[in-house]
Amino acid sequence: MVSTLNCALEIVTRTDPGMVRGHNEDAVFANPNQGFVILADGMGGYNAGEVASGMATMLLSTELETAFAAKPPYEIDRASGQVFAQRCILDKVAATNLAIYNTAQSQPQYSGMGTTLVTALFYDNQVTVAHIGDSRLYRLRGDTFCAITRDHSLLQEQIDSGMISAEEARFSQNKNLVTRALGVDPEVVTEIHDYPVQPGDIYLLCSDGLNDMVEDEEIQLTLQMLAANLELAATQLIQMANDNGGRDNVSVILVKVLREFPAARGWWSKFMAWFR
Repeated sequence: MVSTLNCALEIVTRTDPGMVRGHNEDAVFANPNQGFVILADGMGGYNAGEVASGMATMLLSTELETAFAAKPPYEIDRASGQVFAQRCILDKVAATNLAIYNTAQSQPQYSGMGTTLVTALFYDNQVTVAHIGDSRLYRLRGDTFCAITRDHSLLQEQIDSGMISAEEARFSQNKNLVTRALGVDPEVVTEIHDYPVQPGDIYLLCSDGLNDMVEDEEIQLTLQMLAANLELAATQLIQMANDNGGRDNVSVILVKVLREFPAARGWWSKFMAWFR
């Protein structure tokens, strides 16, 4: 059977070590059949960041695949009254966080490791976005390009408090100081929101290796010019970051909404929906 989501979404992933780093501590994952993508940017000592981001994408993807195979994301969770998608993502991120934390505690070579996380689940003509740290999700809709996520970083807190302007932030030395990360503490607060999607939307998940090296306006122009060729768009974004110095690993995931994808509910689910 052809997956509805497979026909509704086009997904491209890219990750590159950049021009300076000796190894790549970013990790990306995509499951087109179930409609979710994951990007993680690791941090820590030698190879530890790579371990953290790899664990994040591997553990979280495995848990989400199993959960959504057993229960569709649009169902209402009876215990909490929440849509299953949000409850499931929060639970699985918490379990992944604890697994990374326990690994860091039990193996000295991984002490202090952690990773950012941004994940998006597309279902029922909407997207659930969860993130921790400063990896971002942007949306291009028509001529409007904006960041859907807000960084969990010292720099963002300084901007929010009025200590510095957005223009001054471009030249700050505090760009890489995150205030939340996966795996650093036994518990972490995951920010999660739902957004309606429209055919033609393009969603960009990226590590800070892209947005630190390439201005938002240039990213927008690239996506608009290459919207018909996501593979080339992803390659071009990586190349632009590297051409500008490539000081960090750079990863991108592009998701283009080709058409609507309403949930294939049975008659009983549709009937019950009238009473919600």
